[in-house]
Amino acid sequence: MAKEPKVALIPLGGMGEIGKNMMAVRFGDKILVIDSGLAFPEEEMLGIDVVIPDITFLLENREQVQAIVLTHGHEDHIGALPYVLKQINVPVYGSRLTLGLLGGKLKEQGVEKGTDLRIVKPRDTVQIGPFKVEFIRVSHSVPDALALAIHTPIGTIVHTGDFKVDHTPVDGQILDFYKFAQLGEKGVLVLMSDSTNVERPGYTLSEKSVGLTFDETFRQAKDRIIMATFASNVHRLQQAITTAHRYDRKVAIVGRSMVNVVSIAHELGYLSIPEGTLVEVEEAARLPKHKVFYISTGSQGEPMSALTRIATGDHRQIDIIPGDTIFLSASPIPGNEKLVGRVIDMLFKRGANVIYESVSGVHVSGHPSQEELKLMINLTRPKFFLPVHGEQRMLIKHAKLAREMGIPSNHVFVCENGQVLELSKRSGKLAGRVTSGRVLVDGLGVGDVGNIVLRDRKQLSQDGILIVVVSMSKENGQVISGPDIVSRGFVYVRESEKLMDEVREKVKSILDKCSDRGITEWSNIKSQVRDSLGKFLYEKTRRRPMILPIIMDI
Repeated sequence: MAKEPKVALIPLGGMGEIGKNMMAVRFGDKILVIDSGLAFPEEEMLGIDVVIPDITFLLENREQVQAIVLTHGHEDHIGALPYVLKQINVPVYGSRLTLGLLGGKLKEQGVEKGTDLRIVKPRDTVQIGPFKVEFIRVSHSVPDALALAIHTPIGTIVHTGDFKVDHTPVDGQILDFYKFAQLGEKGVLVLMSDSTNVERPGYTLSEKSVGLTFDETFRQAKDRIIMATFASNVHRLQQAITTAHRYDRKVAIVGRSMVNVVSIAHELGYLSIPEGTLVEVEEAARLPKHKVFYISTGSQGEPMSALTRIATGDHRQIDIIPGDTIFLSASPIPGNEKLVGRVIDMLFKRGANVIYESVSGVHVSGHPSQEELKLMINLTRPKFFLPVHGEQRMLIKHAKLAREMGIPSNHVFVCENGQVLELSKRSGKLAGRVTSGRVLVDGLGVGDVGNIVLRDRKQLSQDGILIVVVSMSKENGQVISGPDIVSRGFVYVRESEKLMDEVREKVKSILDKCSDRGITEWSNIKSQVRDSLGKFLYEKTRRRPMILPIIMDI
């Protein structure tokens, strides 16, 4: 009997986490990749810039990868591509704005040469190997967002991308209800749907509702206004710029990523800026306070962002003046609440009037609440259901919602990154794992910082370092000078002279013991110093500094 054909869905990111969304779809020996995003580092990832998915599985099957298709231009869906395309150069399909934003990133990283970017529009269909990919318009907080219908020989896979049901979108581009219903009528094998807001009952408010709050804010503000939001939230930027123009305020853009997005979106026609509205930051500083509106990065409290530097007084061009109105038009990504709270506190301290999401209507989500998720399930009527794009509790809640909507329990799956979900026309099962995980990007290093380096950084940040320098004779192993002690982040040497004297004596006795036992191997001597001194210092101080013995041969 012939083997039943199967399609495999393999999440490489975005499951049990917010960010680094990446899904591989495999049929036969051909692979199609959906999105390639990054995540921002958690607080304990000291010094890490961004986190990207581990693509070992794709590299091992490099010949099988046909293309990468993109749903929209947010960082958590396109941010890893500059790193991925260095290793797997395949065609990338996306809408005009998505590829415009991606092009800027590729240029920054010096990878734009030789990349094959292909623009698609809603309702376009592209044949990629055995996959016929149909692009469907959805509403989201960035224009040109797309859902995907991937037609395979055994059935249609629908991936919603990030979406919301907005009946009054800023650009008038409404979610293509007809196309989803049509797919549902013909039969959908599996639906992969956005789980970010599954914990919220009801409907997500329209983006236009933020425009009304902006109007009220501009009407009441007497002095300067500063808005912080995600750079890629082009609809939000459009409403802010339109409102500023209505109230005769000049607009200055602050922050590198904000400047990049505004220029790309304006150039491609997604952002309409009335002539003479945009000014440089230097010029804005010379204008009367009631004529100025700044748009800034830093809505997530990122330490190096423009808003954080303004809040700490470190920004070269902008200082907070009491009376400034500042509004954060974004809600904190899970994990960033502390950073955002700290920035809000610092702004209040400097005399600013701060408006933020929990007390106002300056932000609405770009993701669907429960009623919209139910609508998507009802429109597509899938045989199988796989929640994507969310932390573990969100995926489990979304799976429960799908079961309540009538999808049989054994047809609803909650996956982890790296798990393989195999589907045939009749049944589905979790079938093994592939390599997955996170790759840490630190400066120019990609993946060269692992758990051991992070552990060392954490230890250094908590207890500091103690360096022991000894000069020894190459011939007989006798100590010629030292031990000299250098302390950084552990104790201040001048104030702890007694302890430092004790440390020197302790090191001398360790070296004498080594000499008596005939231990001459320097790695052994260092190990003895590290272990014995570590115990001694813990007894004395209840701290565990990193101990770095250095032996110089003379």
